Amino acid sequence: MTAKRGRPRNMETQNAILAAAYELLLEDGFAAVTIEKIAERAQVSKATIYKWWPSKGAVILDGYMSALTARLPVPDTGSVYEDVRLHAGNLVQFLTSAEGKVITQIIGEGQSDPALAEEYRSRYIQPRRREAWGILEKGVKRGELKQGLDIGLYIDLIYGPVFYRMLVTGESMDDTFVELLLGVVFKGIGSEA
Repeated sequence: MTAKRGRPRNMETQNAILAAAYELLLEDGFAAVTIEKIAERAQVSKATIYKWWPSKGAVILDGYMSALTARLPVPDTGSVYEDVRLHAGNLVQFLTSAEGKVITQIIGEGQSDPALAEEYRSRYIQPRRREAWGILEKGVKRGELKQGLDIGLYIDLIYGPVFYRMLVTGESMDDTFVELLLGVVFKGIGSEA
């Protein structure tokens, strides 16, 4: 969504816009954020924002993704179970925070904004999926998991219930939930050795 147009971006101005979009998203919710409010908060013109982002959804998603990246590191403990537990646990902790719950608004807005939905999938879901893929792939290479494992299916089995609870049932998610979930999934993917 951040296609390069015109002159290179001033990083200070870009960061101010992203921070403003993120702050307003947390304060007011997606629907209440406007380009005008972002411009006012960042002390830039609306034209500057539109020069760099094609829509409100694009700048909000960029602001959200900028903040999110620092909060969800990819663990590498040397144990596939521990890495998945930390990765899934950090995701659950984030999604159940005030900041994380904003994702439901982005998903909701994406139902009527196909471009936003595609950006969310390509910039949030796919990178998280690649992280999980890498973790499970390391486990296979180290012999901790079965050879020939359908990694994509097991990613769905691990992370699908998280989003199901977040978006559909509203049931609580915590470390106990993650432990129970992984206990069930890892029975099916453990090493045959």
